[in-house]
Amino acid sequence: MPLLLEYMELDEYCIGGKEYRIYSIYYDTVNHDVIRDNSQGLTYKEKMRIRSYYAKNDPEDKVFMELKKKSEKVGNKRRIKIRLKEIEPFVNEGIMPHTEGYLQTQVAKELAYFLKMNKVRPALYVQYDRLAMFGKENKDFRMTFDRNVRTRRSNFVFGESDEDEFLLPDNMYIMEIKILGSIPLWLSKLLSENKLYSRGFSKYGVRYKRDCEAGKLNYYLTDKSGNQVDFDYFED
Repeated sequence: MPLLLEYMELDEYCIGGKEYRIYSIYYDTVNHDVIRDNSQGLTYKEKMRIRSYYAKNDPEDKVFMELKKKSEKVGNKRRIKIRLKEIEPFVNEGIMPHTEGYLQTQVAKELAYFLKMNKVRPALYVQYDRLAMFGKENKDFRMTFDRNVRTRRSNFVFGESDEDEFLLPDNMYIMEIKILGSIPLWLSKLLSENKLYSRGFSKYGVRYKRDCEAGKLNYYLTDKSGNQVDFDYFED
């Protein structure tokens, strides 16, 4: 950390050098199609989530609705501000939320298309503490350190719950480097000296694979109308 701070500075939200908390709710289909596609190493993948930086639960509170995309390993995040009370009508009925300006309206349309193509619902709650840093000379160069990652598959409100499961061991961090172009030489050297090598990691993906291995996930068969059926339905 002392070496990093020679070249980087802490995010403005890391008040007093402390971490800030992130709350997210990921959306998926009843058969987990979104995360299954994301876990198959496809060239293009996307997922939708609700994100807040405070434990907001008043219907009038505004949070972010985000569409996180990745193509050829390059990530892109599109998001709008939305009131909590607008989320369910938007997701379930296609009722567009209030937006201001061309960009927000365009992103809302992209989210609407995703919702049209994917019948999703709240699927996983994720909460963690983050320390974020930016390059002093390049503000687009960013590093984040996440820990205390909690997840649960029910009770989709922002804040801790007795149902939470920790995703990582104590004192384990997820370090992410976000940069366009090449990594600075000083950082490349630091990573090499500490034997830190790049690998893919998804908080939602790790919990999904863990639940698969434990046999905790359910899958449902449906007919053309979307009604739940059993295997006997397909015998004819």
